[in-house]
Amino acid sequence: MNSTKTVSIQHIINNQKFSKVQWQVLILCFLIVVIDGFDTVLMGYIASAVINDFKVEGAVLGPTMSAALFGLSLGSIFAGPLADRFGRKSVLTISVTVFGLLSLATAVADSIQTLTILRFLTGLGLGAAMSNAITLISEYAPENRRSLLINIVFCGFLVGAAVGGIISAWIIPHFGWRGVLILGGVLPLFLSLFLFSLLPESLRYLVLKGGAEGNIRRILSKMTGNALNDINKFTFDEEEIIHKSSVKTVLSNRFLLGTIMLWITYCMGALVFYVLTSWMPFLMNDVGFSISMAATLTALFPFGGVISSVFSGWLMDRINPHKVVATNYALTGIFVFFIGQEENVLLLSILIFLAGMALNGAQASMGAIVAQFYPTHCRGTGVAWMLGFGRFGGIFGALFGAELIKLELSYSSIFAILSIPAILAALSLTFKDVSYRRNK
Repeated sequence: MNSTKTVSIQHIINNQKFSKVQWQVLILCFLIVVIDGFDTVLMGYIASAVINDFKVEGAVLGPTMSAALFGLSLGSIFAGPLADRFGRKSVLTISVTVFGLLSLATAVADSIQTLTILRFLTGLGLGAAMSNAITLISEYAPENRRSLLINIVFCGFLVGAAVGGIISAWIIPHFGWRGVLILGGVLPLFLSLFLFSLLPESLRYLVLKGGAEGNIRRILSKMTGNALNDINKFTFDEEEIIHKSSVKTVLSNRFLLGTIMLWITYCMGALVFYVLTSWMPFLMNDVGFSISMAATLTALFPFGGVISSVFSGWLMDRINPHKVVATNYALTGIFVFFIGQEENVLLLSILIFLAGMALNGAQASMGAIVAQFYPTHCRGTGVAWMLGFGRFGGIFGALFGAELIKLELSYSSIFAILSIPAILAALSLTFKDVSYRRNK
């Protein structure tokens, strides 16, 4: 009589050394987010060259600058449910290919209007790629290192943005602004070839959809070196499905409060990030710092992000992750407040660096928080929607900064006001944590 031998996918992942397959997933997801970061911010690097080429005023480029952000938001929102239905790998590979092709198309744009439309469409692919990269690495990570690995992938965005600036500074004098866009198109298309051939589908997704035992056994055999021929059934340790629809699950009574708190938290963090990165040089120049000094001080903001993100991820795997991230947001509020009170350049440099460490560490860590909150069948939607709706905070942040300046508030008052969203982010995340721990 044949007996059914069952094994948990997560148990296998948790109880073996980090395999070649998992390294492939980590490296490929990291590279996706690196290129995503480069493509997302490249308009900022080529803006001056575009203005000179088309002979327009700087204000005309405003919609073009924000078009990709709108696309990013919508791309995340729509891609999440698609990934839960059709798989992480399929949506990832297609989205990377799409934003690569559209970046190449943008390089031959012959008007600001065409440039704006193509940047919006590129943003759709960018948003879809990043959210699904976070989802996929979370599903290949052992539980005791999940936060760390997600944060490492999230750091790719900061790396891409920083390296993109260095590369753009060399390309523009030699090949013009179109050369930057061409590179931004060639890189993802090249990467998509490796995604197609080397990136495995999520094991959790394959188990959930059923009928893929051969695929699951093939991937696990590569991970463990064991053919697993004696295993008849693969499972994962998770609660039963609430709704067949991933959207309905994310918005169900069980998850609705947490969903809203996560959106508020990420949105408030994005608002502070985009106000500071967009307007801090202007504000500092306005109170007497030279343009070069204001730019140098602002450049300190992202520098500590990679270190703090990795450290926060490591810490989140050891203590309550909500406390780690909420503390980072609270520290952001404190540091931002004192930036507005300080005039000494050395102390100001330290405060800006610390604020950048705290905020970038918090924002990067939200990917780990959200990925661990939702079950497999709606994780793609949950992660993507937090990133998508949260980015509206970034869009609003650029406008909010302009409105604060129009009100002619003092330098210290503006930074005091900016500390409030960071504190709200800390409170929202703490409320979500306390509420769900009470209900367990």
